[in-house]
Amino acid sequence: MQTITPVILCGGGGTRLWPLSRRSRPKPFLPLIGEESLFQQTLARMSGDPAFAAPMIVAGRDHCALIAEQIGDSSDWQLVIEPAAQNTAPAIALAASLLPPEAIMLVCPSDLYIADPAAFRAAAKAAAGMAREDYLVAFGIAPDRPETGYGYIERGEPVGEGFRIARFIEKPDLAKAQEYLASGAFCWNGGIFAFRAGHLLAELAAHRPEIARLVAESVAAGRWEGHLFRPASGPFAAINAESIDYAVMENTRTAAMVGVDMGWSDIGNWRAFGDALQGLGDDAGNIAHACRADFDECNGVLAVSDGPRISAVGLRDLCIVVHDGEVLVTTREGAQRVGKLPGAANQT
Repeated sequence: MQTITPVILCGGGGTRLWPLSRRSRPKPFLPLIGEESLFQQTLARMSGDPAFAAPMIVAGRDHCALIAEQIGDSSDWQLVIEPAAQNTAPAIALAASLLPPEAIMLVCPSDLYIADPAAFRAAAKAAAGMAREDYLVAFGIAPDRPETGYGYIERGEPVGEGFRIARFIEKPDLAKAQEYLASGAFCWNGGIFAFRAGHLLAELAAHRPEIARLVAESVAAGRWEGHLFRPASGPFAAINAESIDYAVMENTRTAAMVGVDMGWSDIGNWRAFGDALQGLGDDAGNIAHACRADFDECNGVLAVSDGPRISAVGLRDLCIVVHDGEVLVTTREGAQRVGKLPGAANQT
């Protein structure tokens, strides 16, 4: 059977997990849960399974050294260096342009935590089967709470091993999120996709012809340096940055999804990080992650420190992070806004 090519996207500054995540070493390259980084876990999820080919990694030039460091001695990979950060549609199109048209590509962000790799692989193989039939397939993550921080997918009629997508929905308010959870017809949009490379490029050309044209020009004028590919920067810099969701998935008539329950978390902020560590805390839900921490009459407090002891009294639903001389204190609700703080946003 035709193998699946993992396309690993390494982008973003990870500023919402500041001060632990920095632009010089952002979230994908940190060992947040377990001893390996999220990037290394992403690679390991498919390593050793003959259904998956060697990965193609798409990243900015600033992170090339981190990628080489964390891959180690393996030489079975390719790296596409984005000339500029232009969101996911151009990044995925770069990879698709470098693969044979019939190649099945599994697009995976490098900064996700997945507790059940076997469930992930099963869903990937189901999605690949649908992609071979020229569906553009999204992973629909089984929701376990009325989450307002994620986009949603509404299931349509059954098709293949999944469903057509009825619609994509932006981050809802709490009432809508509760309605979606109760209905059982909605999943979280996990940012993982399966495409046939040629079909993805055709759909991009149909719905965003300028992006498709500029990516093609950038690839045509690019060059290989061993296992590194450098697209031409001029055409790529002229692209209007857009996500694959907006550019293609919300416009195509071939959007489909496979549902999966795999212990998924985007670890997009400190609240999500605490949620991913549920079950590791005390009876009151307080979590001391790789640090010394004392809790007195606290409930739902997350403590992270690279050295100093954290002592908390009478606190509820807070995240306290001490790292590299910086201290962050936020409520769980306020965690989404951490990336806008001066310390996070104004890193050199």
